[in-house]
Amino acid sequence: MAEKKSLVVKSAVRNLVKGFRVSPDFFTALDKIVSEQIKCATARAKANGRKTLRGYDL
Repeated sequence: MAEKKSLVVKSAVRNLVKGFRVSPDFFTALDKIVSEQIKCATARAKANGRKTLRGYDL
């Protein structure tokens, strides 16, 4: 089975947390949170009759 592509750019996250090591499970959890937030944002936009996601949908 093919590996699921991450929504999070690991190198960008590592740049934000310089001085810390990051375990693989951190990226898995972060990707899950981002995915859930996107799902909620799309549901909110759809409920408001929009096809454009906006910052306040988060």
